[in-house]
Amino acid sequence: MSTNGDAAVKVVPVRHVGQWIGTALLALVIAMLIHTIFSKIPSGLRTCHKVAGNYRCHALLKWRFGWNDIFHYFTNAQVLKGLLVTLELTATAMIIGIVLGVFIAVMRLSSNRLLSGAAWTYTWAFRGTPVYVQILMWGAIAFLYPSLAIGIPFTHIYLVHFGANSVFTLFNAAVLALGLNEAAYFSEIVRSGLIAVDEGQTEAATSLGMRRGQTLRLVVLPQAMRVIIPPTGNEVISMLKTTSLVVAVAVVELLGAVTNIYNQTFQIMPMLILASLWYLIVSTILSIGQFYLERYFARGALRTPPPTPIQRIRRDLRGIASKYRTKRGVQVGARQ
Repeated sequence: MSTNGDAAVKVVPVRHVGQWIGTALLALVIAMLIHTIFSKIPSGLRTCHKVAGNYRCHALLKWRFGWNDIFHYFTNAQVLKGLLVTLELTATAMIIGIVLGVFIAVMRLSSNRLLSGAAWTYTWAFRGTPVYVQILMWGAIAFLYPSLAIGIPFTHIYLVHFGANSVFTLFNAAVLALGLNEAAYFSEIVRSGLIAVDEGQTEAATSLGMRRGQTLRLVVLPQAMRVIIPPTGNEVISMLKTTSLVVAVAVVELLGAVTNIYNQTFQIMPMLILASLWYLIVSTILSIGQFYLERYFARGALRTPPPTPIQRIRRDLRGIASKYRTKRGVQVGARQ
């Protein structure tokens, strides 16, 4: 390479010493992690064999993390049933949280002081108390209200009367606690998305004669989805893991199922790892769905949508192949 006929300028690539050191340390940590995950330790038992008239004994080894027990119970009927209950809790609670959260967000943005004040109070109460406490309270609601009735206040006229235990079963109480708590958080997600839409969009819709409800449904909400979808996906994954708390009210979900198993087999760590693997599998599937939803709603905001994982792999492979072809071409030219 030369400039204006002068001597050639030697191009020296930048050396990223810090990246090399960090990569080496990370590789060391990964190697240690793989070694400890798939290592074996003495089980405390010994086996002896008679060889040439003499007994030779050696210690029996077992997996440190109990992989044999994990795969033995991985598709156990109790575990799969608990996983199904976890998915039911997640889906039902998120439906309640999303629907109620949208209404609360709209109420927060209302010009009516009573509506906005009630929405603020709801969010303040449910966000300010732990979800674990709320689950326990809904599970024991019959102690506070043995029977429930719908009627005219301050009178003895009741339209509907029923026992609390017949309605608030353990599963229903858990769903209600998770759904009402999620509604408080989701309302803030929706409110932030609505506020993020430029006010000019609302003014333009109003000038076209659209009513407030039409503007919200047809103009504001579709644009707000770009802001709402990413945290919503995080909330779904968080809800999946939060369902493990309902074991406090004796609902047997995934964690409750593996707890019942290790109470019988005393394989505590393998069963907890088993539950973690199932949580990871479902969370990964939900993350993939979240990625494609974000990509879909980003079409109007980005000229080129983010590449999918398959497209990234193809691009990386093409890049590696092009570098290999370039190096071969340079070598061939040098030989000539």
